[in-house]
Amino acid sequence: MSADRIRLVIADDQAMLRGALASLLELEDDLTVVGVAGDGEAAAELVAQTTPDVCLMDIQMPGMDGIAATQAVRAASPDTRVLIVTTFARPGYLRAALDAGASGFIVKDAAVEQLADAVRRVHAGLRVVDPALAEASLFEGANPLSDREQQVLRLAADGRSAAAIASEVFLSAGTVRNNLSAAIGKVDASNRAQAVRIAQDKGWI
Repeated sequence: MSADRIRLVIADDQAMLRGALASLLELEDDLTVVGVAGDGEAAAELVAQTTPDVCLMDIQMPGMDGIAATQAVRAASPDTRVLIVTTFARPGYLRAALDAGASGFIVKDAAVEQLADAVRRVHAGLRVVDPALAEASLFEGANPLSDREQQVLRLAADGRSAAAIASEVFLSAGTVRNNLSAAIGKVDASNRAQAVRIAQDKGWI
């Protein structure tokens, strides 16, 4: 193995996909995969052990998601750059990922040549963002929801009542209802279910 190869860690909860990505990227003369992980916590631990140049990170993974894992990776190995590779091309995810310290954001349906080029550019210190998603992010604006509003909307997604949410987050049912009402207004929805759908579609929760 050449000493100047770019060393990669791949984090994705789908075993077949992370295996395919590893195999495809290994075909590049200047890339080598030093490890793979199936969730965010494992990715952070693996990065701490191997200190790769670039970590390719999925967003939706069990336990620690890719946004939190990006923060953990950057803390564990500040010289490791994070490239988000996800199915979910949502403006809110892009902003959250960049705020967490990611250097790039690319969707999984990109050609392998485009992905390899994104890895090289991120490794070189550049920021790489899917152009269509960057444009959408500019038009959508920042996430309007507070941390608490995001939390209660996530819990409301499965249809649980305000009282049930309140018992989980140690708030009164009235406070939960107020947060839900505020979230509905901020995303311009007519009800709780619609607010959840809008926030999920935009990557705000």
